[in-house]
Amino acid sequence: MKGLGASAPSPGDTGISSVTEAGERVEEGVCPLCRGAGFVRKDVPLDHADFGRAFPCRCVLEEREEERLARLQRYSNLGPLTRLTFANLMSRGRSTDPGNQERFAKAVAAAQQFAQEPSGWLVLCGPSGCGKTHLAAAIGNASIEGSYPAFFVVVPDLLDHLRAAYGPGSEVSYDELFEQVRNASLVILDDLGGHSATAWAQEKLFQLVNHRYNHRLPTVFTTSVPLEEMDERLRTRLSDASLSQVFQLEDGLGKGTAAFGGLALPVVREMTFERFCPGGFDSSSEASQSLRNAFRAAKNYAESPEGWLVLLGRTGCGKTHLAAAIVNYRYEAGKPALFVVVPEFLDHLRSAFSPDSKVSYDQLFESVKTAPLLVLDDFGEHSATPWVKEKLYQLINYRYNGRLPTVITTRYSFDEILGEVDSAISSRLVDRNTSTPFNIMAPDFRGDRRADKKRLSSRGKTGRYR
Repeated sequence: MKGLGASAPSPGDTGISSVTEAGERVEEGVCPLCRGAGFVRKDVPLDHADFGRAFPCRCVLEEREEERLARLQRYSNLGPLTRLTFANLMSRGRSTDPGNQERFAKAVAAAQQFAQEPSGWLVLCGPSGCGKTHLAAAIGNASIEGSYPAFFVVVPDLLDHLRAAYGPGSEVSYDELFEQVRNASLVILDDLGGHSATAWAQEKLFQLVNHRYNHRLPTVFTTSVPLEEMDERLRTRLSDASLSQVFQLEDGLGKGTAAFGGLALPVVREMTFERFCPGGFDSSSEASQSLRNAFRAAKNYAESPEGWLVLLGRTGCGKTHLAAAIVNYRYEAGKPALFVVVPEFLDHLRSAFSPDSKVSYDQLFESVKTAPLLVLDDFGEHSATPWVKEKLYQLINYRYNGRLPTVITTRYSFDEILGEVDSAISSRLVDRNTSTPFNIMAPDFRGDRRADKKRLSSRGKTGRYR
């Protein structure tokens, strides 16, 4: 009887002979290869060592593989997280910040390599919602697919289970549960730092982490707590470069800067060049021309940011829209940029002195001061205290000396800037060697009802102006 393929070396592969003829009718649901017998024989010559021997059929091997996978998944404790894989992961994360996207992409590459061959430690840091749990679960699911057992556990849940294991009614003893986590081939500890910081909890975690550290057991950690804020014993082990790869999936400053007027605000994200109408709706030809000039200047600046662009005009004339459009354009091109509203930035800078602040003063100020492209919106609307003047001078002077691309919007004219703003700051704003000013003479469209009606009838979709 002719086999199904070339003489084959392994059971269940081609080169086997079915116990039925190929053309014989087979009952529905029954394997056509072995007709339900569960075994097959190889199509080999009489003098071959495998002649006449029965081998498991492919259907049996596939069933065993399914059982093995199911067993590993039960052990993994992933439960509903089996849906979180590399295939449905956003490869560059959820942030709109190009810097964060690059960080996330690097972490994904390291995670995929780790899942193929678990070795050492992988520490995934970042704020809630940045995708670190998805990434950690994807590692566990990929490891299981590759026949490598993984155990996933949320740290606060683990501590609750350990406490409950002391009870007489517990199905699993404390020692059994603790040993399982301590010695598992691969452990994924999700939300490290999300637990209550009792002395008992801290001691149990240290025992667990220290055991896996001493034995160099493959481990994945996710945490929204900066490593420098963790217990020193945990921090030194998690950050040991000889064992651990640490990835910051998102710069925590991204959340902070969004809070004082960044592109996380939906209305600012919608301010694009496509949604801007340089015609000037019901404005004089001079006003319309000023809008068109500013639009062209902003578009050219977005394509190649150099020097400073200063947009002047009354409230609602469109200067904030153009400034935000520059940043949105850079984001779409995968380039870093930062949009801040000056009064709100100063408020957050003050609050960063608080011991409860999630972002330190130095981190926040440095992130704005050194941004590759910075938009300072509503400049001049801040209180003129000595502290404010000093901070703004430090910011402006640093970017002036470094010739860092900067966009400034203000409702003050240059004459008013020279009169109202500290001279050390204003002299840098009006320096024609650095700054290119554009005075927008259009009216406040948000307060002009007649313009609103005309705008709706002529366009259907309106731009937003500020």
